[in-house]
Amino acid sequence: MDKQQDFVLRTIEERGIKFVRLWFTDVVGTLKSVAVAPAEIEGAFAEGVGLDGSAIEGLTRSFEADVLAQPDPSTFQILPWRGEVDPTARMFCDITTPDGQPATADPRNVLKRTLAQAAERGFTFYTHPEIEFYLLEDSNWQAGGAKPIDSAGYFDNVPGGSGHDFRRRAVRMLEDLGISVEFSHHEAGPGQNEIDLRYADALTTADNVMTFRTVIKEVAMEQGVYATFMPKPFAEHPGSGMHTHMSLFEGDTNAFFEAGAQYQLSKTGRSFIAGLLHHAPEITAITNQYVNSYKRLWGGDEAPSFVTWGHNNRSALIRVPLYKPNKSQSCRIEYRAIDSAANPYLAYSVLLAAGLKGIEEGYELPAEAQDNVWELTDTERRALGYRALPSSLDHAISIMEESELVAETLGAKTFDYVLLNKRKEWSEYRSQVTPFELNRNLTIL
Repeated sequence: MDKQQDFVLRTIEERGIKFVRLWFTDVVGTLKSVAVAPAEIEGAFAEGVGLDGSAIEGLTRSFEADVLAQPDPSTFQILPWRGEVDPTARMFCDITTPDGQPATADPRNVLKRTLAQAAERGFTFYTHPEIEFYLLEDSNWQAGGAKPIDSAGYFDNVPGGSGHDFRRRAVRMLEDLGISVEFSHHEAGPGQNEIDLRYADALTTADNVMTFRTVIKEVAMEQGVYATFMPKPFAEHPGSGMHTHMSLFEGDTNAFFEAGAQYQLSKTGRSFIAGLLHHAPEITAITNQYVNSYKRLWGGDEAPSFVTWGHNNRSALIRVPLYKPNKSQSCRIEYRAIDSAANPYLAYSVLLAAGLKGIEEGYELPAEAQDNVWELTDTERRALGYRALPSSLDHAISIMEESELVAETLGAKTFDYVLLNKRKEWSEYRSQVTPFELNRNLTIL
């Protein structure tokens, strides 16, 4: 038994843990959980916990249903919202087949596999997400529509506002779970908030994002409100993104940094951006996986719609910030399309794969966008060579299904299931008769 497993077993005994939740994620990014008794954990480390994979979205087919959840002891944390009555802990799991092989459709394994490919080239991939979400009075959309908890705006300080209490409680709970928070503030929309997690390796970040969503939901319920990560819940207000800052390190050296270069961005960094730009349309069905995601991407309010990059240009898909020009460790890029409802394991996998492809193939970085891309005309954008991101989920699927990069990164099984799931969502959406159609046409046609 290794030291981490021994630490978990001792902590369970010393803290009187009554339940341990084993967490894992399905292909669309829904958190799954199975609770086991503390006495079963040592056996779980040795042999895993059996699950019926056929009941989990995209994980396996019915004739190969048995899978094992293998808990990762490095992710052990006590859940603070459970309190001192029947203390409960959690660990993330890797899903394997009965013979111990990684399950091909386990999103966490997809990311681990992509990170291993980066490691073979000497790179460690770090990410730092800015996660936006709305706080609503309740989730009862039918009873007069959803109502934000306040009418405040960007960075507003609302004396006595419930958002303050919410963020303070959420940040404290995240810190209790070992998740470091860098910033928290009110966002531009009424009831919209943002909490930024400190940078970490991409696997840790993805685990943290899944934990973050659970914490936010738990704190919201505790305070009598409702939290949603829906990309665009209000037509008239900004959508919720998960802008992610990214960097590659070679040991302790930031591979994106080159002293004296434009924006101190190295050739590696420039090629990484070029890879993201080249492959952006084909990975969008992963970074923006819902019908509603495209209401955000094409709804204005600084959401990126075109494949461009720029320095501190918030209309661009990729931004190169320069907050600390003399600090090499802080050199990074920001990908702005990804939304708060993405599956972080798959999203970070395809972003890393696209960037690595740019490095391997030596992609040339096009000229940066100097202007507000949204204010240009279609003719001007075409003249400048600015391609559009997909305008709908259907459009994104049709591009992704031709992508060798996404198919290779996700693996055949995950790739096929994502396509199946997203086609089904688009088909169901397309068949709906919406209030827009009824209001516009019912009485005049």
